[in-house]
Amino acid sequence: MEDKERSSFSGSLGFVLAAAGSAVGLGNIWRFPYLAAKNDGGLFLAVYIILALTFGFALLMSEIAIGRMTKSSPLKAYGQLSSKFKWIGFFATLVPFMIFPYYCAIGGWVTKYSLAYLTGVGEGVAADGFFGGFITSTTEPIALMAVFLLISALAIVSGVNKGIERVSKILMPSLFFLIIAIAIFALNISHTENGVTRTGLDGLFVYMVPDLTNVTPSHFIGVLLDAMGQLFFSISVAMGIMVAYGSYFKDSGNISKSVIHIEFFDWLAAFLAGVMIILPLYVFMGREGMGVAGPSLVFITMPKIFTAMGSIGSFVGIAFFVLVFFAALTSNISIMEAIVSSLMEHFNISRKTATLAQTVIALIIGGIVCLGYNVFYFEVKLPTGATGQILDIMDFISNNLLMPIVAISTCILIGWFVGPEKIIAEVTKNGEKFYIPRLYSFLMKYGAPVVLTILLFKSIGLLS
Repeated sequence: MEDKERSSFSGSLGFVLAAAGSAVGLGNIWRFPYLAAKNDGGLFLAVYIILALTFGFALLMSEIAIGRMTKSSPLKAYGQLSSKFKWIGFFATLVPFMIFPYYCAIGGWVTKYSLAYLTGVGEGVAADGFFGGFITSTTEPIALMAVFLLISALAIVSGVNKGIERVSKILMPSLFFLIIAIAIFALNISHTENGVTRTGLDGLFVYMVPDLTNVTPSHFIGVLLDAMGQLFFSISVAMGIMVAYGSYFKDSGNISKSVIHIEFFDWLAAFLAGVMIILPLYVFMGREGMGVAGPSLVFITMPKIFTAMGSIGSFVGIAFFVLVFFAALTSNISIMEAIVSSLMEHFNISRKTATLAQTVIALIIGGIVCLGYNVFYFEVKLPTGATGQILDIMDFISNNLLMPIVAISTCILIGWFVGPEKIIAEVTKNGEKFYIPRLYSFLMKYGAPVVLTILLFKSIGLLS
């Protein structure tokens, strides 16, 4: 079996690009810009950076260290640290298992729009009702979901070096090239409407400069929780992914520097996503157009913006949706790897067999998700107050409920049972420096559990 002697990334670069590929996903593109616009731009950016260097650093480093220390899949890694906490491994594997099928469904949507712009029919997707008509059809969403899933499976079945690492080394530089190019373009656009001209630089000012005149303690707490929530979902913790990738990280690798690099790439992608999305929204729709988030932002609002740009809009649309496709694919590959690595270890099967099994399961569940907008359509009110279908229910359970539980439990395991010093010893065993050891211990024992518990209550509707 391929992983009898556990595979590993060829070096720190391969590991960082793969882990950054997991972190840089759809959340950076359709959630970060909305939250930044909602929370005074510059204030949100500053809070996010501080949280990334503290909470994000602690959580991300812990999971990578757990993976490298145990050399196990997420399913079994936690149990090796403490038999009392082996159940965390089950939930840490259940999270990606739930996310993967509906992420493939969304990946099918991205594939549809990418192909539309690449084949020169991008203007059609901007028509009113196009997105709704597409996702409520019965066959095309399933077919495109299957295509996106099979592309991900090909990367996984090829292994850590020839699959995940090789794909990451191609897609991540391409992704950053595209996002930088679109961000530069966004800085140079302008639009005149009703005698008023708005420019990309005006949008950048709105995006980055906070209005502190209306900041109150309650408002700041809201910004803090939104930034923590975005960070929590963005860096791919509590999903088993970083534990799996950490198990492939060589003992000679530098965990601290790698975590800093991963967080830098994640923040840069999120910041540039804000530039490439918020600026055009402001230029063509004003401040009122900046309150859109989620799928409607990517699949409804942005195509209308590209159409408003005129002839250049088609080229920008191509770059944008190819970028979104790359971001979705790298994240999807990492989600699938967390599942496959656990299947391989638990059932003692080959990578090929585990990948095939997960592909079949995801095709079935992903197909049900796609049919949730037509054949199996129904609406249910979620604890947050929003209404949703099958995809929304799966997203709520995995993101709002299970992920915070896994993260809180991991903090308790490390902070109170295993001891932060064990993680510190793993990180520093090659003589590398451990940044903020006292702060790390405080965060794992007190800070992170408290904040994550508040976030959990907020995300399930127990706190407004």
